[in-house]
Amino acid sequence: MASNLSPAFAYTVVYVKDVAKSVEFYSKAFGASVRRLDDSHRWGELESGQTTIAFTPVHQHETDDLTGEVQEQKAKGRRNQLEVCFAYADVDAAYKRAVENGAEEVSKPEEKEWGQKVGYVRDIDGIVVRMGSYVKPR
Repeated sequence: MASNLSPAFAYTVVYVKDVAKSVEFYSKAFGASVRRLDDSHRWGELESGQTTIAFTPVHQHETDDLTGEVQEQKAKGRRNQLEVCFAYADVDAAYKRAVENGAEEVSKPEEKEWGQKVGYVRDIDGIVVRMGSYVKPR
């Protein structure tokens, strides 16, 4: 029986330059449904199964003053400490849609040794997005 202290993974927060643009981009490029975009455009959410993907501005005094400033990606040869991953039944079609809607190609989908087809793109903020097939449980 789960205790009151058992966590449920609720959100991944992605810090972006423009929340409204990122919500629109993820909706078009990856097929995610928009759950919410507040009127201030300082918070947006996508439906993504049991866990929400949320977007908020890179710089905002509410969190910068409490936890420090977000470290932004400085060069293309480096990547953020976050990777957004989506699973698809048809990775090739999903990858094509993402690129057609503004995602930057990194690596086209290919079969991996662990039995998953995986491709990589970058979003409009340079964040790496992994697009993979569903992995079968062993």
